[in-house]
Amino acid sequence: MAKIRAHEFMSLDGVFESPSRTMEFGFDPRMGETLAALTDESEAILLGRTTYEMFAPAWRDRTVDDDPGAPFFNDTEKFVVGGQPLAERWARTTPLGAYDADRIRRLKDSRAGSIYVSGSGRLVRGLIADGLLDELHAFIYPIALGRGERLFAETETRLRVVGSDVYDNGVVHLALVPRHD
Repeated sequence: MAKIRAHEFMSLDGVFESPSRTMEFGFDPRMGETLAALTDESEAILLGRTTYEMFAPAWRDRTVDDDPGAPFFNDTEKFVVGGQPLAERWARTTPLGAYDADRIRRLKDSRAGSIYVSGSGRLVRGLIADGLLDELHAFIYPIALGRGERLFAETETRLRVVGSDVYDNGVVHLALVPRHD
């Protein structure tokens, strides 16, 4: 059975929407190393439709010369959760339809290794609620936005910290696993 491992860029108060807020902090190269470690161990990508629609045009024409992550995103099999038809086309993509925990559980059971989730906050929220997420890599930016869609919206979620980093740009990375107690 595969492990589902997600990374989420979020504000200190848990807001995940609109990643443009992260620009002022820059991207520390060590963050890239952390993300590369996640992608290197993954054999599939699971995305929410909104993230997919942003990623497809941004990644599909990139080469390794443009970004070392391009081969992973372009060559890896992708599964997309969302109730609407996909507006963008991207190689090796399978739409899964609306969120269905049993369908995702079957996908997870049919694989070995890891399934990588990038962003896709609403999807990640569902995976956590349904006990399908094995690891959350939270990249917490030192800014509280006060409004916006939060990853942990009005629910208690117990997690255990299994690793952490503080990057030179002020971002804190927490590697978290669900607690089942």
